[in-house]
Amino acid sequence: MSAQLDSLPLRHVLTLPAMGSAVRIVRETTEQVLAEWGISGRHPLVDPALLILSELVTNSVRHAAGLSPNVTVIYAAGSDTFAFAVHDRHPHKPALFSTVTGTGDSSGLGTVMELTLGLGGTAVIRGDADGKGKSIWITLPL
Repeated sequence: MSAQLDSLPLRHVLTLPAMGSAVRIVRETTEQVLAEWGISGRHPLVDPALLILSELVTNSVRHAAGLSPNVTVIYAAGSDTFAFAVHDRHPHKPALFSTVTGTGDSSGLGTVMELTLGLGGTAVIRGDADGKGKSIWITLPL
């Protein structure tokens, strides 16, 4: 994680089998974690964050399950930042920003990037040290 993410004091990690039910469980867990951290379900960030997470987890389930039997969601937050990552063990790293320019395969990533950038957030892909997996990190201002 970057220094900015390392400084976020609140953490939660969820690992699930890479199957369709993971999307629902991630949404429910996200709502619960945010509530525990004092972020109201009515906060304007919550619905877009849930949609972003749903798209990222759906992509992991659809495209990575063959090589990655699990998907992991990492949550982090501080007073003015909510960050989360979806991790799988598939080596393919999609070109996030080509989905915004229309030059890449969107598979939901266009929506992810549009929402993230529209909220003033950032997105980055971090590869695993062994090159056999990646995390897509989204950081959003609260």
